[in-house]
Amino acid sequence: MSKKIKIIVADDNRNLCQMLQNYLQGQEDLIVVGVANNGLEAWELIQNQEPDLIILDLVMPNLDGLGVLERINSRTTLNRPKIIMLTAFGQESLTHQAMMLGVDYFILKPFDLDILSKRIRSLTQDIPSSQPSQNSSVTPVVTNVGSGLNLHVEVTTMMHQIGIPAHVKGYQYIRDAILMVVEDVSLLGAVTKELYPSIAKKFDTAPSRVERGIRHAIELAWERGHTDTLKRIFGYSMNIERQKPTNSEFIALLADKLRVMSKVS
Repeated sequence: MSKKIKIIVADDNRNLCQMLQNYLQGQEDLIVVGVANNGLEAWELIQNQEPDLIILDLVMPNLDGLGVLERINSRTTLNRPKIIMLTAFGQESLTHQAMMLGVDYFILKPFDLDILSKRIRSLTQDIPSSQPSQNSSVTPVVTNVGSGLNLHVEVTTMMHQIGIPAHVKGYQYIRDAILMVVEDVSLLGAVTKELYPSIAKKFDTAPSRVERGIRHAIELAWERGHTDTLKRIFGYSMNIERQKPTNSEFIALLADKLRVMSKVS
């Protein structure tokens, strides 16, 4: 059996850490070698365990995710672990800073655990043996997603399964938003500044109308959609009967599913 991927989980939400640890430990090729609830604990674990990958929360006490990244980048002798950063809607400016510090992949809370495990494997399948130059700019992974025709078919099918009516304006906005994020995941760090304005320009409307249209479409999906389908897509990370995802969460999760589907195919 091949060597297991060594993972450190760092998040101040203890329940989330426990959920992640339980799930990841159940995967044959993954092992959690440490769990931290603040940045200083994370940094100590990183030095002692030399993980292959770190699941790192952006906002933590004592030392935040940015501080942990800066310390990782300051090392010159050891291999750099892959970094998956957990972010929440509203942290766009911090996400941009993290991108500049070399995060390999962003994932928006809440998230699908199966998607997370696939992303861990794809990031670590070719871990470099040498330390990258600290002066080089590292761009977060954006998967090559293949032909646009197949993507349009897949996203349309997925939206129909969820229960978004095709006649509402938000349907078109969501479809375009998902396809744009599939191509450029960094747009999740600039939803209000780049994503909504780009869609608004295409449809000759205002960014605020795009935001409201997407929200309305999601609300309709939750009112009229198929519970089993919603649970299958969102059930790992939220109670769909009690909460709806934000616009960004909804777009991020579906875009991530499309990227993984494309990579597998």
